Amino acid sequence: MGFVAQDIRVSDTDRSTLEAWLRAPTVSQALALRARIILGSADGEAVRPLASRLGTSVPTVCAWRRRFREHGLAGLKTLPMSGRPKRITLEREQAVVARTLRAPIAATHWSAERLAKEVDLSPATVLRIWRKHGLQPHRVDTFKFSTDPDLTTKLADVIGLYLNPPERSIVLCVDEKSQIQALNRTQPILPIRPGIPARMTHDYQRNGTTSLFAALEVASGKIHGRCYDKHTHQEFLAFLKSIARR
Repeated sequence: MGFVAQDIRVSDTDRSTLEAWLRAPTVSQALALRARIILGSADGEAVRPLASRLGTSVPTVCAWRRRFREHGLAGLKTLPMSGRPKRITLEREQAVVARTLRAPIAATHWSAERLAKEVDLSPATVLRIWRKHGLQPHRVDTFKFSTDPDLTTKLADVIGLYLNPPERSIVLCVDEKSQIQALNRTQPILPIRPGIPARMTHDYQRNGTTSLFAALEVASGKIHGRCYDKHTHQEFLAFLKSIARR
């Protein structure tokens, strides 16, 4: 049965506030549970049945009833935590951000450890500040501006060809990818073991070169590829003819 919570008294004003919390779409689930605990206790529900109905524990019900008796509605909200106050002020946080935006000396980019030593903070604190402000010093993106004065006209021609190609025509997009080296290590790779990462030799064996021509058929997702020893206009024409035969 449990004991009846007769010692919880809720004024009309507090009840209206608690009920408003339950109706609010943005209220947290934690605060809504506390409001239900106080309203149920005020209506005379015993602690154990109330905890069972709300899907929580008896100590939780008792704790929030006690907080309400001692602090009222303010006690249902998170109270300041005891212990050492927050060490990072807003000014110091902004100083970390500003230092991050300036390139380091004798290094390509900032690491959390390197910046932490300079600003006299822990690496974990630096990482938290970076995450908060969306800073990723380890990442580098590339960009390029064209100096061609006729770029806009050329873009219009190319885009127009894609959007409105001539009747009974095939539109081909051609691009060249930089080389990729297919290398073999001189010894087999040693697999990962507990406490030891996978290992490989520092030297490698070259296997010659080849030129891969590949075509993607956008409509079907099929890929047609051929390998050649060279990549001159002759190999390119031969590859186009192989596509035509397909």
